[in-house]
Amino acid sequence: MRLFMRLFIRLWPLLFITISIPLSSFAVVNCTKEDRTRWLDQTKFQENLKGEGYKVKVFKVTKGNCYEIYGKNKDGKKVEIYFNPVTGDGIKSNIR
Repeated sequence: MRLFMRLFIRLWPLLFITISIPLSSFAVVNCTKEDRTRWLDQTKFQENLKGEGYKVKVFKVTKGNCYEIYGKNKDGKKVEIYFNPVTGDGIKSNIR
């Protein structure tokens, strides 16, 4: 039992780091605190994205007040992009 406790105490920091790193990928992206009356129209925003060559598969509003899309860019690569709904600027993206 003592050996187990010593190992646990020595390995605890490594275990903590191993668990913490994946959890950080679930952090909420915050885009704006502006009132929703100032946001860009969702339909027009999606139409503009399609005009830029995006194929939007999923469009949603996140808990962090972002417009988030899943789809493909003009090169056919899968994308996940968070946009500021007031300015239309990209905040965070993941391209595969």
